[in-house]
Amino acid sequence: MSTNISHPSDSGSEFWRRAVPLDADGVRYPGFRPESIVLKAGTQYREGALPLPCDIAVDRDVAVPLRDGTTIYTDLYRPVDGSDLPTIVSWSPYGKRGGTLLFDDVPHRAGVPLSVVSGLEKFEGPDPAYWCAHGYAVANPDARGAFMSEGDTLMWNSREGQDGADFVDWVGEQEWSNGKVGLSGSSWLAVAQWFIAAERPRHLAAISPWEGLADVYRSVVAPGGIVDPGFAEWLIAAAVGNGNVEDLVARIEALPTADAWEDYIAKVENIDVPAYVIGSWANVLHSRGTFEAWRKLQTPERWLRVHDSLEWPDFYQPHNQDDLRRFFDRYLRGLDTGWESTPRVRVDVVDPGHTTVPNQSEDAFPPSRSHGWALHLDPERGALTQEQAGTGAASYDAVEGALEFTYTFDEDTELIGYPRLTLFLEAEGADDMDVFAKLSKIDADGEPLGVQLLPLTWAENAQVADEITELAVGPLRALYYYDGPWARLRVSHRAKDEARSELVPHHLHVAEERLKPGQVVEVELGFTAIGMRFHAGETLRLTVTGKNTAVWAGQGVDQPALRNRGLHIVHGGPETDSRLVLPLSRSSRRS
Repeated sequence: MSTNISHPSDSGSEFWRRAVPLDADGVRYPGFRPESIVLKAGTQYREGALPLPCDIAVDRDVAVPLRDGTTIYTDLYRPVDGSDLPTIVSWSPYGKRGGTLLFDDVPHRAGVPLSVVSGLEKFEGPDPAYWCAHGYAVANPDARGAFMSEGDTLMWNSREGQDGADFVDWVGEQEWSNGKVGLSGSSWLAVAQWFIAAERPRHLAAISPWEGLADVYRSVVAPGGIVDPGFAEWLIAAAVGNGNVEDLVARIEALPTADAWEDYIAKVENIDVPAYVIGSWANVLHSRGTFEAWRKLQTPERWLRVHDSLEWPDFYQPHNQDDLRRFFDRYLRGLDTGWESTPRVRVDVVDPGHTTVPNQSEDAFPPSRSHGWALHLDPERGALTQEQAGTGAASYDAVEGALEFTYTFDEDTELIGYPRLTLFLEAEGADDMDVFAKLSKIDADGEPLGVQLLPLTWAENAQVADEITELAVGPLRALYYYDGPWARLRVSHRAKDEARSELVPHHLHVAEERLKPGQVVEVELGFTAIGMRFHAGETLRLTVTGKNTAVWAGQGVDQPALRNRGLHIVHGGPETDSRLVLPLSRSSRRS
């Protein structure tokens, strides 16, 4: 599956493989070129890109020492003659200017038109053109091991957090700095923020993780206890540098329980700076982890916004950049922007088949008005009922089958929070089960409904809009189209930490409890968060299956076999009350 090598590295990991060399085919490295230049206002960094709105001083390939003597390299962007500057750092190994990933690699640039960015930004990071024009410096480092930075590439752990903390404090001590540094960016650039901020660097003043997980085991390599290393393999195979890259695929093969992954869980509870957290309902990799990190945050100055788009177009939308600047202006520059009056929680409430309700203000997440509303599974009728059904059971083929349960609303209803599913399960012909569940919305005619995630308003013409729409029904459906929250669990990993399971089941994943023939066990699955409206006559459908439909399954790596064979049996009734508990926030009778 992967070729790992033993390598004596100060990062402490046992699992490594060689990074892609800088001279390999397809590597877009602009070369090591330490220099200081000025890019003039009006310069178009590439054809079709946003012209620079101001003169920008650029220092390229600046050497930065880390605490262990390793040297990494960064590009710096500053307003010309700027001093006493706040700085925004975007930490990742993707390349300072070109490299591992570009929006050009993604169909229709993942919804980010070339015309709205300058081309100076690193992948998923802040655009220096925008921030320099508003009096900020931007620092784009190549993390340890990336390209010409020394060492071996780390992947989402406390050691990467220490590196990032060293870099933040180096930036804060530069002569042009005002001593205040913020972290910004999406995906890897957001994940890194949790680990860096947990180290409490003294010059860090605020963070804004834009969709980023904080628990590598539960979100990346073994969600639900089911080993699924496809996304990790995709990232590892793309890492470029002169050394090695940490091999999470080999690691999860050798160490499949969560107790071996504590260093890959960010200590979010240690973060003590203001945090503006952005999440979405739809991101198959980051949604669960973003909300998990939000729950763990202890800093009193924290805000959450949840959108109904992809992370990339949401990040670069001009009004969202202005919103982020209000946050950073307050905490990196000390300006009175009125940010404190921003609602603590804002959510886009999706309404498939209708129109999303944008930026609905809430007092918390879940909203304090949300409460658990139980629907009981009637296995024999395939129904979800408010009244408990009689004892019954239904089965599906563990490899290819599924069961569906439906509830039709007789009033307009809003759900905001964390759905939970309790199942009483039995395996016939196996001693374990991998169970996947999905919630979706069906219209009055029985047609499934969903939300297109790429913003068609940014499409350049009708043809492009049509092509984007086609992505939502093709192979990239799970990335570009959202039709409801999901859950999954390996039944032998059903043990929970009850003290940490008030809102979402927190499974321990440290030991297996295999099933005995004829044994019926109670398991609880936690769904990704939901923010959705249903209208009278529309139907909620719960699907329970043994099929793994995760988007990254099989991406560049052999998918480990699921532990499914024979039949899965779902029981219902007073003694085996399989039930779906929904976060009911509003109904038409009590709106």
